[in-house]
Amino acid sequence: MPKAYSQDLRERVVRAVETGVSCHEAAATFEVSPSSAIKWVARWRQTGSVAAKPMGGKRSPLDSHKEWLLALTAAEPDLTLQEIRSRLRQRGIVVSASSVWRFYDRYDISFKKKPARRRARPRRRQPGAHGVETRAAAA
Repeated sequence: MPKAYSQDLRERVVRAVETGVSCHEAAATFEVSPSSAIKWVARWRQTGSVAAKPMGGKRSPLDSHKEWLLALTAAEPDLTLQEIRSRLRQRGIVVSASSVWRFYDRYDISFKKKPARRRARPRRRQPGAHGVETRAAAA
């Protein structure tokens, strides 16, 4: 997400409009979009401020359960995301596995594969099967 325009630029655009220049002309002068200039002036007239609104702000539903979740993984570090999700569901909190992952990622807690949970290994050649090298050497 791009950064907000500076407070100084916003104030200069509003000052220009207050001196009689149209929003479109002020926008062209300061090289911002006309819609930005119109919004800044409207905000100035409504609130008396041209400060940028806070950016972001999405809150996770899991943030209110932070202590419980961190204590849970401290007590049982081998839990999987799905197991944590089922524990949350038992408490009446329905979230996706990706929400659980993002919550723990914010606190630098990762869920690495453990030796007990190794992937299935690729199939090997059956005993007695001859490789390409054996056939080439025999020919």
